[in-house]
Amino acid sequence: MNVHAARAAFGRNAWKSILGIPVVSIDWDQAISLLTHMIDDRRFTKVTFLNAHNANLAYADPAFAEALDDFLILPDGIGVDIAAKVLYGSPFPANLNGTDFVPAFLQASIRPLTVGLLGTTRANADAASRKFRALAPQHRFEVIHDGYFSASEEAGIVERIGRLRPDILLVAMGVPRQELWIARNIDASHCTLPIAVGALLDFMSGTVPRAPLWVRKLRLEWVFRLLIEPGRMWRRYILGNPVFLWRVARQKILRRPEPAGEPR
Repeated sequence: MNVHAARAAFGRNAWKSILGIPVVSIDWDQAISLLTHMIDDRRFTKVTFLNAHNANLAYADPAFAEALDDFLILPDGIGVDIAAKVLYGSPFPANLNGTDFVPAFLQASIRPLTVGLLGTTRANADAASRKFRALAPQHRFEVIHDGYFSASEEAGIVERIGRLRPDILLVAMGVPRQELWIARNIDASHCTLPIAVGALLDFMSGTVPRAPLWVRKLRLEWVFRLLIEPGRMWRRYILGNPVFLWRVARQKILRRPEPAGEPR
């Protein structure tokens, strides 16, 4: 079952189209169950997360938007929740951001899995791998390579992934490079679930601090990230968030929302 078959199986009510990008609208337990069944049945499925920043990039980049059409997309953050409420009258059932959801999914997965790590710096990937092993010791974690490889090294990295054939491949290269790289290089012969995870390995390594739990519960982690990395994050949040909300409002006012789960 590919992502298009999954859209048909879930039905229209399980999808919300945000700026034309179909995002699955399920709760935390349903998401864990869905990915577990995909691994058990070896259904190759590319997975990523949509937040306001990613939606803005896809809006302006047709190649990225086209690649996303073949991913199972989970909702990430307060921006897409606001968009869902504006366009559909209710937010997503859960905030399935990769930084929280992926570790929880691995911890909840009882059957031993092989998990490949690709991206960030080698030091951060190794530190994240150690943290994952402590969190979910039932699984095997293998660092494939850092994310700073040359074009001449790419074929060898893809070949190594194929030899390992992990159940899950965590790709941490930043948006949109990670999604485009998966779309271009990874298929069912390499792994079952390639997941684009952004800064997850940096967070897991401890190099990049997470916001305190109370800040996360208030859905204000973006403010925390802006405060600790203003030079890198100000465009994403100070400029990007209002642009995203304007585009959502424009979708609402100028035309009916695209049918949930339909191709772009």
